[in-house]
Amino acid sequence: MTTIQDVARLANVSVSSVSNVLNGRVDRMRKDTFIRVEEAISKLNYRPSHAARQLKTGRIPILGLLVPTAANPSFGQLAVAMENFAQERYGYRVLLCNTYRDKQLESRMLDDLIDFGVRAVVVVSSLSDERHIEAAIDRGLAVISFDLPVEPDALIRNDHVLADNRLAGRLAAQHLIEHGHKRLAFLTPRGQTMSRRHKVEGFLAAVNDAGAGVSAQVIESKTASKFGDSELGALGFESAEQILLMKNRPTGVATVNDMTAIGLMAGIRHLGLSVPDDVSIVGIDDLSISAYIWPPLTSVSMPVTEMAQKMVDRAIQHINTPGLAAKEIIFAPQLVNRQSVAIPPATSKPIQGTDIPRS
Repeated sequence: MTTIQDVARLANVSVSSVSNVLNGRVDRMRKDTFIRVEEAISKLNYRPSHAARQLKTGRIPILGLLVPTAANPSFGQLAVAMENFAQERYGYRVLLCNTYRDKQLESRMLDDLIDFGVRAVVVVSSLSDERHIEAAIDRGLAVISFDLPVEPDALIRNDHVLADNRLAGRLAAQHLIEHGHKRLAFLTPRGQTMSRRHKVEGFLAAVNDAGAGVSAQVIESKTASKFGDSELGALGFESAEQILLMKNRPTGVATVNDMTAIGLMAGIRHLGLSVPDDVSIVGIDDLSISAYIWPPLTSVSMPVTEMAQKMVDRAIQHINTPGLAAKEIIFAPQLVNRQSVAIPPATSKPIQGTDIPRS
């Protein structure tokens, strides 16, 4: 049976260096040393006992990731970016859990992860009440909240990593206004998380700054579940009829995310109109698929990879440095210009039927 001593000999390092790699304590390790240890582990097919390690250290090399639902592709994109970086840089895996934005379920999952030996968790919920998270912190769990801003004057106990959602909404509106659109709309599920609300606020602020002659409507579409995380494409598709039948039909629409935009574009085509000739669309997310639909979707890109890497770095730092001060880290989004936005049409064409199938 291969031992940690065998790995150390092959890599020409100390046993403690191998242990540091296995436990993610590599902040100060030279990159070539880390690579030699990783190659030795791979060559010898060394598999440390996680059970034995947990008994000795009280933790295992796994980070938790709690998302509302992996059915939302943006959360899957985040999970992939986190796991790739955590494994490559620190030798950690990521354990993905679906919470459906349920506080009681989140709380039970946090307790389970602590009992399993997980010592750091990224939580994606966008719910402002974090008392259940504070209870997990009291038990020694390092928590990073993703996509949740810190309330003004709040005393934070855990890191908050997020994109500037107000700026995202502002960029979407500004792009439509720059193309000459004066009747705008913002489409979102009815369940308002803080991040969704901030996108709407930024969108409306840009419209207000544009002055007289530019107007906007916020369209909150009802979903079967409270927040509609797994229904975003259907929400966009089914909202097309409502938008196209408005008395003052908007010529430019921004959506809370790319999946809703993709569904909306499909619904518009189904009703005999086209994007961007009849309606211009801007999404928010910049999912990889958005570049390959037709027309390619203009979207506000959230720097998911950079945010994921920062969260992994901070998680490992909190594990290795108990008592590390918490902070808020905000990333700036950028607009990616593709082909779903054009100048507004001179007249509004009628839709061809209202037979959109209901999910």
